[in-house]
Amino acid sequence: MTRDRPRAVVLKKNLSRSIRQGHPWIYRDALEVRVIPDNGALVEIHTRDGRPIARGFWDEQSPIAVRVLESGGAGHRFAEADSLLAERLRAALDRRLERLDLSKTNVFRWVHGEGDLLPGVHVDFYADSAVVRFDSDGADAFYDPFEPRLRMAAGPRLPIRAVLNRSSRKTGAKEDEREVDERQVMENAVRFVVDLAHGQKGGLFIDQRENRVRVAGRARGKSVLNLFGYTGGFAVHTAVAGARSTDTVDVARPAIEAARRNFELNNLPMDRARFHAVDAFAFLTAAIERGDQWDIVISDPPSFAPKKDAVPAARHAYQRLHKLASAVTAPGGLLCTSSCSSHFGKDDFLASIEAGARQAGRRWVFEALYGAAFDHPVLPAFPEGDYLKFAIGRVR
Repeated sequence: MTRDRPRAVVLKKNLSRSIRQGHPWIYRDALEVRVIPDNGALVEIHTRDGRPIARGFWDEQSPIAVRVLESGGAGHRFAEADSLLAERLRAALDRRLERLDLSKTNVFRWVHGEGDLLPGVHVDFYADSAVVRFDSDGADAFYDPFEPRLRMAAGPRLPIRAVLNRSSRKTGAKEDEREVDERQVMENAVRFVVDLAHGQKGGLFIDQRENRVRVAGRARGKSVLNLFGYTGGFAVHTAVAGARSTDTVDVARPAIEAARRNFELNNLPMDRARFHAVDAFAFLTAAIERGDQWDIVISDPPSFAPKKDAVPAARHAYQRLHKLASAVTAPGGLLCTSSCSSHFGKDDFLASIEAGARQAGRRWVFEALYGAAFDHPVLPAFPEGDYLKFAIGRVR
């Protein structure tokens, strides 16, 4: 982290109100910069008349030139950066440990970037290890050195065996290194093996934790289809809760093999669990031709709209997916489906489910819409951070 006196950058757009309300991003085209700061350098944001209204760090490569750490009006004194980071890391951990029983759930998101007022960095904790991701090189430079900061904030209450930076870790680890990177974790007393170095998001999508519990609570005696199932998060939880049968579908064969391991780890009856390493759309098309149906269908696809200009294509993809998923949901059954794209809004998402069901000759009756787990907080002034949508409804 650069600790020199912050360089001033000037707003050429009137964003003072948005910044004071807490929006943490300032785009490059909104700024007038006479001398380019170093990557990761602390900067002070000034209005055109010279008033300092915020402090953040500079990002050389990203369109988001400044990620705001703190804002304030006239007379506000900005905190010293090192003490501010230490305080926010401790506070973020406090909020998690107040609500989690580590003897049953030892995997959680410790730092959720902007939502924890630590923009540009995410930290997931798995049993005894922290996995760090920086959103940009500017964030990496600003928070450096980050590992000692994490260890200091954790103290004796959260012993850290290893800190892995997934932003810079080289891929292609040797086979014998994989053992070092695996951890066995618990989520509400359900066990999973995760691969910290190679798995997506460390091998478990932590943001769906509360939604997995919601679905599992309705799964006893039911047949369950988990589409884009990855390592079996929803399927394992529903099986533990007493589902009659489960089908886990994911195009990645290593993910499906991990799902099988997770079933075995929880001593679940394997004769009631099926695993399919196949494209979800192809699986659904074949299931419709066979006339197969399930009592609960869960769809958790990757983002179909990673950028704003992908929204029209995403709308078509979601609607097609929901048409196929509705067709394999038994009458009166539950269709539970997700979108993890902040660019595809809640109204568009719900409309795509209803339209897809109509195309299948069904009706989807909305019950509830949920977001990410509590350890993924969203700032009111930062709707871009409200990315996950998880909808539950009946198919008639």
